[in-house]
Formats: sequence, C-alpha cells, structure tokens
Amino acid sequence: MTPALPHDQRTADAFAQLRTILVETSHPGNVGSTARALKTMGFHDLCLVNPKTPGIAHEPEAVALASGAMDVLDASSVEVDLNAAVAGCTLVLGLTSRDREFGPPGLDWLEARQRIVGQLSQGKRVALMFGPERTGLDNAHLALCSHRVWLEANPAYPSLNLAQAVMVCAYSLREGLIQELGTAGADLALRLSPEDLADPAAVAAMLEHLRLGLESIGYLNPENPKKLMARLAALFARAELQTEEIDLLRGIAKQMLLRK
Repeated sequence: MTPALPHDQRTADAFAQLRTILVETSHPGNVGSTARALKTMGFHDLCLVNPKTPGIAHEPEAVALASGAMDVLDASSVEVDLNAAVAGCTLVLGLTSRDREFGPPGLDWLEARQRIVGQLSQGKRVALMFGPERTGLDNAHLALCSHRVWLEANPAYPSLNLAQAVMVCAYSLREGLIQELGTAGADLALRLSPEDLADPAAVAAMLEHLRLGLESIGYLNPENPKKLMARLAALFARAELQTEEIDLLRGIAKQMLLRK
C-alpha cells in the first residue's frame, strides 16, 4: 500500500519540482494515461514537446484515460523547442533502453532515483524525458539530457508502454521522496551536498560557443568535424558542469574568437 503524502510544505515543494516531458507523442491516450499516473503519485508538471496532434491533451481519448486528472491536462504546457522544456532544470534524465556510442552517461534507475530525490529535496528542478512511442529518444533529444536512464526489465523484451514507464518512475520517486523527507526531516539539507548544476540548455549553448571558438583557431574543421563535438558533449555530460564552470568555458571560447 502506498503511504499517504505528508502534508508539509517541504514535501509538497519537492513533488512540485519534477517535470515530466513527453517528446513528439502520437497517441492522445498516452497523454491522458500519463496525466493520470502523475496525479495518482502526487506530481503534476506535464510538458508536451511537439506533439503529433495539435491540442492532443484535449482529444476525447486523452480526456477519457485521464480519468479525473483533467487538472493536470489543463495545466500541461506545450513547447516547440526542447530547450525551453528543460530550461531551469539542473538534472534532465532521458529514459531509453538503447545504449549509445556517444551522449550523456548512463545510469540505472536506482542510481538515477537517488540523484533525483536529492535534487528535488533541495528544491531543484528535475526533468524526466520520454521519447516518441515508435522510436524513443534520438541523439538530438539526448544531447539535452544530463544522463541516459534505463529501467531494469526483461532483457528479451525491455519495451514498456509510454504511460507504463511514466507510472513506474512516478511510483518509485514518490516512494523515494516520502522515505527521504519523512525520515530526514529538517536536517536533510545538511546531509545533501548542494550543487549549482548548469542546466542542459546552458551546456548546449556553451558547446555551440566552444565550437565556434575551435573553428576560429583552426582546431575544428567545419567541413570535416568528425566526432569532436559529440565527444566533447559526452565528456562535459560526465563532468556534470556547474554554472560557474560554464562561464569559465565560455570565457575561453570568447578569447578564441577574439584571436580570429
């Protein structure tokens, strides 16, 4: 039996900081079922990026499967730019079972949950990103993620329905947050190491600035870039850059451009 949500402001604030992002969703039923899963587990921030159907959150199938979670559907935001969807989030996790040669570092769900709970408990914003039903997240989507995360499943058939995956994550996070906040109380912040992590949109902007700088000094050939920027993106993702480190790297890029 799921424990009741504690009625304290600190816990409510932690639940409010989780954003669930659905990218290029095709089926209205998945949007409605996701809204229901989020509300059932105490979360409510739903963001739809480039849904295949305009007004997908108010399609009859979405409304029917939301089953009382119309407030989550009505409050859901729609973005055409994934950068806008993840803005302000210090931790962005892309859910996919497919391994990649490049891209953000991978985490299993248990390690990811620990990080998410830690960030949410400190009042930081965290995003969970789920890809299109048919193809999942592609490399461009994952480029804006701080980590790639997978759920442990039957290796012979690891495929989960989109809304099922959201429900598994939401239930697990509810359990983790209540355990953490319920047992730690007011001294939680003393046990957690606060970090001013840069959001993925800031990292992406820094990488673009650095690319221009590397081109200006002749280190990067724009006609034959090979995999240099992909390798740098993977390196910086593993490093979990802080805001001041982004500023430092952009300062280096600026000096490169000044020497052009």
